Amino acid sequence: MSAAARCHIVSSIERIKQQSRAIIGPHTKPDDVKGLTQTLTTLVPLALLWWVAVLCAGASRWLTAAPILLLSLFLLRVFALMHDCGHRCLFRDRRLNRAIGFLLGVLSGMPQYVWSKHHDYHHSHNGNWERYRGPYGTLSVDEYAAMTGAQRRMYRHKCSIIGAPIAGFIYLIFNPRFTWMKGSLGLVIHMAARKWAQPRVSLREHAASFETRLWKSPKEHWHMFWNNVVLLGAWILMSWALGTALFFSIYLISLSIAGGAGIILFTVQHNFEHSYASDSQRWDHTAGAIKGTSFLILPRWLNWFTANIGYHHIHHLSARIPNYCLAACHRESQHLFPDVTRVKLSQVHGALKHILWDARAQRIISVAEYRQQVLEGRYVPTTGGGSSDS
Repeated sequence: MSAAARCHIVSSIERIKQQSRAIIGPHTKPDDVKGLTQTLTTLVPLALLWWVAVLCAGASRWLTAAPILLLSLFLLRVFALMHDCGHRCLFRDRRLNRAIGFLLGVLSGMPQYVWSKHHDYHHSHNGNWERYRGPYGTLSVDEYAAMTGAQRRMYRHKCSIIGAPIAGFIYLIFNPRFTWMKGSLGLVIHMAARKWAQPRVSLREHAASFETRLWKSPKEHWHMFWNNVVLLGAWILMSWALGTALFFSIYLISLSIAGGAGIILFTVQHNFEHSYASDSQRWDHTAGAIKGTSFLILPRWLNWFTANIGYHHIHHLSARIPNYCLAACHRESQHLFPDVTRVKLSQVHGALKHILWDARAQRIISVAEYRQQVLEGRYVPTTGGGSSDS
C-alpha cells in the first residue's frame, strides 16, 4: 500500500472520529412500536411455519424441506433481534429488551444475557486480534504453521460453508446445554465438598465461593439456569405434542442451518481479504470498525431476515443504533465510508477463505496467500512447526 493511500485511510478515519456524534446521534433512539412490530412479524410466521412443517411431514417427509428452510431464515431473524435486545436497542423500554431478549434467547437456544456479555467484549475489542478472534477462533499464521497436515485440513473444513451447519449445531444447541450442565455439576460438587469440610457455613456462602470460567456472576448463572429450564421444558412439551422424532428432526435441522448461516455472516463481516487485524499495541477502535468490518451487500429480503446486520460498519461505530436505523445512518453518511470493504453475496465463499491472521502484516490473509509466502521464502515459522501444507 502506498504512502498516499495510507494517508487517505488515516484521514478518512480521523474524519469519522471528528464527526462521530453527528453520524450516530440522530439514529440512536429506539422505538417500542417498531420493536414490537418486528418481534410479532417474526414470531407469528415462525409459529405458522411449524404448523405447516408438521402438516407436510404427515403427507411426506420430503415436503418438509421448504418449511424447514423458511424456519431457518426466521430463526436467523430471531437471533438477530435477540442480538439487538442484548445491546438494549430494540426497544426503548429496558424491561422489554430483557423480557423479549430472554424469549428470543430460548427460541434460538442461546442464554441471551450471558451471550450479550461475551458479545460486548467483541465490540470492545473489534479489530484487536490479540484479544478476540471470532467464533471460529481464527489462527495466526504461526499457529497454523505449527499444526500437522491433518489438523490444518480439519481447520479449513471447520471454516467452510459445508461445515457451517455442524458449527451451528455446536454453537446454538450443544454448547449452551453442555456448559450449563458442566458448570452446574461443578457447583454441586463444590458445595457438597465445602459443606462436608465446613458444615456450619451456609450453602449460600459455599455457592458464592465457587469460581468458574463458564459464568462470571450469579446473574449470569441464573440466566443460564432459567434459559435451559424453559427450553428443556419446551422440548418436552413439543415432543409430547408432536412426537419426539418429528419434533427434533425439524428443530435440529432448522436451528443448525440458522446457526451455521449466522456464523458465516458474522465471519465474513470481519474475515475478508486483508481486513484490519491489529495487535493490542497498535489497535484503534474506529479503524477496526471501518477497515476491519465489511459492508455486506445483501438482497432486500435477506436484509430483512438478518435485521440489516449487513451494515456492520455502522453497527460497530455504535452498537446503540437499532437495526431499523442502520440503513438510514449509512445512507446519510456514506460519503465518509469509501474505505469500508463491500462484500457481495456472491463473494461470501471467497471471503471465507481468509482464515489466518498475519500478525506481522497486521491483516487477515487466505491459506493460499500463506502458501505463496512459504514458496517465495517470505515466511519462516517462529514456533517450530513445519512449513509444508496439505
